[in-house]
Amino acid sequence: MSLPERLHSHGLRKLAVLEAVNASFDTAREAITRRCGPVAGKRQIEDLAVQVAVDIDSFSRAMAPTPCTASTLLVISADGKGVVMRPDALRPATRKAATRPGVFRTRLASGEKVGRKRMATLTAVYDAAPAVRRPHDIIALPGGCHGKRALRPGPKETGKWLHGSVIHDAATVIGEAFDQAEARDPQHLRDWVVLVDGARHQLDLIQDQAVLRGVTVHIVIDFVHVLEYLWQAAWSLHDPGDPAAEDWVAVHALTVLSGNVRQTAQTIARQVKKARLPRAKRQGADVCIRYLSSKEPFLRYDRALTAGWPIATGVIEEPAGT
Repeated sequence: MSLPERLHSHGLRKLAVLEAVNASFDTAREAITRRCGPVAGKRQIEDLAVQVAVDIDSFSRAMAPTPCTASTLLVISADGKGVVMRPDALRPATRKAATRPGVFRTRLASGEKVGRKRMATLTAVYDAAPAVRRPHDIIALPGGCHGKRALRPGPKETGKWLHGSVIHDAATVIGEAFDQAEARDPQHLRDWVVLVDGARHQLDLIQDQAVLRGVTVHIVIDFVHVLEYLWQAAWSLHDPGDPAAEDWVAVHALTVLSGNVRQTAQTIARQVKKARLPRAKRQGADVCIRYLSSKEPFLRYDRALTAGWPIATGVIEEPAGT
């Protein structure tokens, strides 16, 4: 009665999926052939992966959330990721762009894309106990840490739920993440923290979901993205490879973490003006200033650290082990 419904055994199905996830279908076929002989071709391995994955969504929806106290944070994280697709799986606009002749024969021109990807939306929902920190627990003071003071750890995720789709649009995937969050806190008694990368479309979708469900959410942009913009500005004001750029970034990052985002943007603008940089050289700084100014409401890291919230989306990129 425990025999599989189809040709291949349960063990072979498991092996096919594990090898395909680790590398590719071709690699999975080679691994299976080495162990079992020529018992499955590439097309059969693709079918096995689809068969094994068919119950994932229903299993995730059926999982009972672990009860938490009202003091436990409820965290939602959303991110976008470009996924390389087969030509027949591209959306019409991307497929058309992929067949359009490029400016150069052997390389891409500035702004051109290969047209091989579809944007997938990834989400995570997890619980975490608040972990209060200070700015220098996140970024070391210029010159490095001094003394033996241990850094305060950030929030540790538990009960993590991961979801993503390259088929459904961002609105659907984010809505499903809010469904999972409401299953954990149907009465909205907990603090809901939403971590994003700052894309305008994502922010709009999250705010729409919050209004629809009548829940207050605290949106925080991933601090790692802010650091990337600060480094762009640093290379506008420093020569390539200048070690002083690191301390420059640390000073401004600590200012941002302390809640003085507007002050940081104004200071960088004054430094650019004083340096009399040509337009091409100041581009990174200008982009950083615009980013800090436009995203200021979502960069309240002083509030987040004091409340013990997470400030980065790295959890979404880790396997769901808890």
